[in-house]
Amino acid sequence: MVALVDWQAIRDEAVEHLRNLLRIDTTNPPGNETAAAQYVADVLADEGIPAQVLESAPGRGNVVARLGAAGNGGAGGLLLLSHLDVVPAEADRWRYPPFSGTLADGCIWGRGALDTKQLTVMELMALLLLRRQGVTLRRDVVLAATADEEVGGERGLGWLLEQHPDLISDCTYAINEGGGFGLQVGDRRLYVCQTAEKGACWMVLTARGQTGHAAFPHSENAIQRLGRAVGRLGPSSMPLHPIPLVREMMGVWLDALGPEAPSVDQILASGADEAALVPTFGALARPLNAMLRNTTTPTMIEGGVRINVIPGEAQAQLDGRILPGTTQEQVVREVEAVIDDPSVEVTVRRFFPASGGAADHALFRTISAVMAELDPGSVVVPYLIAAVTDARYLMSRGVNVCGFAPLREDPAEPSATLFHGDNERITVENLGFGVQALYRIVESFCASESQS
Repeated sequence: MVALVDWQAIRDEAVEHLRNLLRIDTTNPPGNETAAAQYVADVLADEGIPAQVLESAPGRGNVVARLGAAGNGGAGGLLLLSHLDVVPAEADRWRYPPFSGTLADGCIWGRGALDTKQLTVMELMALLLLRRQGVTLRRDVVLAATADEEVGGERGLGWLLEQHPDLISDCTYAINEGGGFGLQVGDRRLYVCQTAEKGACWMVLTARGQTGHAAFPHSENAIQRLGRAVGRLGPSSMPLHPIPLVREMMGVWLDALGPEAPSVDQILASGADEAALVPTFGALARPLNAMLRNTTTPTMIEGGVRINVIPGEAQAQLDGRILPGTTQEQVVREVEAVIDDPSVEVTVRRFFPASGGAADHALFRTISAVMAELDPGSVVVPYLIAAVTDARYLMSRGVNVCGFAPLREDPAEPSATLFHGDNERITVENLGFGVQALYRIVESFCASESQS
């Protein structure tokens, strides 16, 4: 008989694991994820679960562990994926040091507390609980906490799939980052589950003009020409492309608001820029604006040799994020149409397409059923994220990926403002909720029929 779980004790255990992981500085670059990977491997080994730490380069560690199904299994494996690297943090802007794992104000503070060491801990606890509960599995469960996701994953999941495909390539389903947030809409909570994500098209704008002495200004200044072009590339300047998945999500949201809410078509007819979306979608307005169109964000500008010389050339780098089905040629045409200056050249530095997956599969249905039990009346809705994750490596291989790290959103401070931001943190309550929800999902999806 399966023992009852003391969820408060499990939460406290998860808190300590997260604090310990946050104290390991895995800022990428350079990454140095091996110490964090070894920590996970040691925790698993202490409970009899073998784990491998594999380095793609010195210090760039990935940890992989597997719980095997009974007999020959027969169902496709489930991959529990997270990444151990984090983005840089400016310590002087933080309330508590970003690599201290401070427990204060009901929260665990640190870079990676939401992206994604908290998911590493949720998935780690799921594996430990499956072993402790003696759950008989009908499909393998594989944990992979990887390096390098924040700069493309080539040293992490991409490397694992190329160099050690036998460790994870038999998994036909995966749980990853990118969703799980429970958003309160009217009297209903909507949990978003990432089933698709944008691709990337990184571009360079090059403006050329006439050189000269800065004491004698003229209208052919390359920097000013570039500035006009960049200034036209606002957050909502690109045309609308409401794909079916996004329309579905909007429709569920509007239904939750009740009969007085506008329709999806009315929202789109307004132009659907961020300002127009705020009254109806609140904190979701900015992400939704990005889901509805291809976007370009200027991130770097360079030009000139000294202050008293008008340069002949200036460049801006654009981070373009593109929707499923968008080609490189299409996004370049859209940018050229917005800047409306044929003298400014648009070139592509890097392109990879968006990843789109279906929600009509067993894992998504299991997530929906479990969340309905844990949070009665809630609804799980498919979600497109505007960023890029390691899911792209899996979706391109036909894996059904659900981005789902369960937590209940705080309306006063949405987690989206904390990703890659100052004072990143997760509440103790939310970590405990996420551990329980994720374990229930994994157990329900992977246990033998007699135990699910």
